[in-house]
Amino acid sequence: MLPTPVNSLITDSITQTNTMALGVAPAVAMSNLYQATAQALAMAAHNATMNQQQTNITAQAATTAGVTTLYSIDTATDAAGTSKLLK
Repeated sequence: MLPTPVNSLITDSITQTNTMALGVAPAVAMSNLYQATAQALAMAAHNATMNQQQTNITAQAATTAGVTTLYSIDTATDAAGTSKLLK
C-alpha cells in the first residue's frame, strides 16, 4: 500500500464505505424500480376506476334525458290534442 499523509484507518473506513455503497446499489436500484412500477400500476387502476365512474354518470344523464324526452313528447301530444278539441 502506498504511504499517504492521512491515517490508514481513515482511508480504510472510506474504502469500506465506498465498497458498501457499490454493493447495495443493485438492490436499491431494484427497489426503486419495484416502487415506481407499483405506483404506476396503482395509478392505472385508479384511472380505470375514475373512467368507469364517469362513464356511469354519463350513461345515467343520457338515460334521464331520454326518459324526460319520452315524457315530454307524450305531454306535448296530449296538449296539442286537447287544444284542438277546445277550439
